[in-house]
Amino acid sequence: MTIQTLLSQPFAGQRPGTSGLRKKVTAFTQPLYLENFVQALFDELNASTADGQALTGQTLVLGGDGRFFNRTAVQIILKLAAANGFARVLLGQGGILSTPAVSAVIRRHQAFGGIVLSASHNPGGPDGDFGIKYNAGNGGPATETLTEAVYLRTQSLCQLRISDAPDLSLDLMGVQPLEQMQVEVIDSVADYAAVMRELFDFDMLRGMFAKGFSARVDAMNAVGGPYAKAILEGELGAPSGTVVNATPLEDFGGLHPDPNPVNAEDLIACMSAPGAPEFGAAMDGDADRNMVVGRNFVVTPSDSLALMTAYARLIPGYSAGLSGVARSMPTSCAADRVAKALGIDCFETPTGWKFFGNLLDAGRITLCGEESYGTGSNHVREKDGLWAVLFWLSLQGATGRSVEELVRDHWQTYGRNYYSRHDYEAIAVDVANALMSDLRSALPGLPGQRFGARSVVLADDFAYTDPVDASVSKKQGIRLIFDDGARVIFRLSGTGTEGATLRVYLERYEADPALQDVPVQQALAELVAVAEQVAGIHARTGMAAPTVAT
Repeated sequence: MTIQTLLSQPFAGQRPGTSGLRKKVTAFTQPLYLENFVQALFDELNASTADGQALTGQTLVLGGDGRFFNRTAVQIILKLAAANGFARVLLGQGGILSTPAVSAVIRRHQAFGGIVLSASHNPGGPDGDFGIKYNAGNGGPATETLTEAVYLRTQSLCQLRISDAPDLSLDLMGVQPLEQMQVEVIDSVADYAAVMRELFDFDMLRGMFAKGFSARVDAMNAVGGPYAKAILEGELGAPSGTVVNATPLEDFGGLHPDPNPVNAEDLIACMSAPGAPEFGAAMDGDADRNMVVGRNFVVTPSDSLALMTAYARLIPGYSAGLSGVARSMPTSCAADRVAKALGIDCFETPTGWKFFGNLLDAGRITLCGEESYGTGSNHVREKDGLWAVLFWLSLQGATGRSVEELVRDHWQTYGRNYYSRHDYEAIAVDVANALMSDLRSALPGLPGQRFGARSVVLADDFAYTDPVDASVSKKQGIRLIFDDGARVIFRLSGTGTEGATLRVYLERYEADPALQDVPVQQALAELVAVAEQVAGIHARTGMAAPTVAT
């Protein structure tokens, strides 16, 4: 075995988005494409110390969601890690670790950092998507400063260092040498399960299932399956078959592993049928997102975060109360109302879990969440799908109330924030950029304008100053805020791999319990018309309706 220096060349477009670098599999399988990005990452990490040897002797955590190209990518990264100074790699068995599990392993083993191989909720298979992102020593996603530096490095990289060692076994538990580095294949579930035991009352949850509580958790043929099977059916005694689509498949069995009512239609149908289980949930490709469903009742992510905040003291791990809560800017303001009632801070951040990291590390918040089916807490530095499932199961056990009863009680207490996200997918990039540019140009003239019964009181392009390190993030989404608190928000997504995705977020508040049962799209119809009037989406894109409305 020898360390080789190979000539490389820059690849266009290797700038990480909201959650790392995501491209079609066909992009990643180009010769040296993945190697170029990882070498740029290692170069920038080494550059963080004066001697340029930050990685020497360090431990790296590595794993992914098992999608197509995962196993090949793991072998490549191991050989790059060995050639760039790492002493040890903790590798999930089979090359698999959920995204929250990567964070848990980094934190429990005090690793230098970790690499997550995932395109999250994007489709898999040879014609699908692949992704890679770096998580720092706190277990959370890399900062924008680092990801931008990595991108700039990819544009000038001309050589890389890699071992020519043969491939290792990814399935054999234990330690294998690779050059001077030790690769330890670990149980993918063990460290994560240990964290869950510290937070939740497993005895109570066992008792629920022993008394016949019924649930259906759809892992969507993705990485969350082994975790849910081991914890729900293994430790907690849920009946066999509670977890469905539990075997991770390279193409997710043809499913689109995005836990929303459109893509998790099988779960929705099951929970709407006679004799449905008492509780339903789905997770995404890398198990960091979740959708919670009651009998014929879907919980929005915004309501989920707000309700978790309101009831957190019922969970052993949060019995002392919350230091604060944070939500991404496009997420509804439901959590704000709960935070105000509890007398705790509520922070509004840009989209992207990395923006919660500083607040969590500084102890400013305990819970956080975003509208794209992600919730989490200070137990890791990622959103966490199975954690959310255990949280909701625990709330039902502690209160004796169903999912629907919990949410309706919450609305009666705090009011309902009607909320929806409309996605316009695969728009030509130049069309999407022009639309956003024209919206920005129109912002100064919008305050004071009336749209029906509402008047615009604020029109801006959201900018965020981090309260911990004072870093500034600009152009994070265009907001129209009305005099009754209603909001229309426009933002381009950073997680797609084909064209551009325009996301339009719509929200209005309803305090009257008698008016809290209107169908969501009907309740928001006036705001949909405002969004079209302001942005001209149909005329610009040719799309008369969103691709997905959730």
